[in-house]
Amino acid sequence: MLHPSYSDLMKVVNSEVEPGEAPVVNSRYSIVMATSKRARQIISGEEPMVDGRGKKPLSVAVEELNQGRIKILSEEEAARKAEESKMNEEKAAKEGAETSPEAEETNGEAEEVMETSAETTEAAEAQPEDC
Repeated sequence: MLHPSYSDLMKVVNSEVEPGEAPVVNSRYSIVMATSKRARQIISGEEPMVDGRGKKPLSVAVEELNQGRIKILSEEEAARKAEESKMNEEKAAKEGAETSPEAEETNGEAEEVMETSAETTEAAEAQPEDC
């Protein structure tokens, strides 16, 4: 028998849902998918949020879920958060590129190259062509 039970885990996950809203989780399948995804994250190196010594990653994931340390997002929430994260990364990359010293040095080098090209063009135009 699984401890905590699936119904107990569903109650924990759905505890933050307002009355009248659709529950985040309404099947055992959702619990299994969420805990297996978290177990894979732990296996890949993420730190457990509970004491995981001597426990398998799936047991740690179930315990995290039961204690409310991880949250299962609906597909809509997950898509919205992914989009926000992507926009924040793009914004940070853009701001970092505009304000970083390396970017300023690169811009200066580009200006020098353009000036050199202009001087070369002027010098080429100034020399008479031999025909």
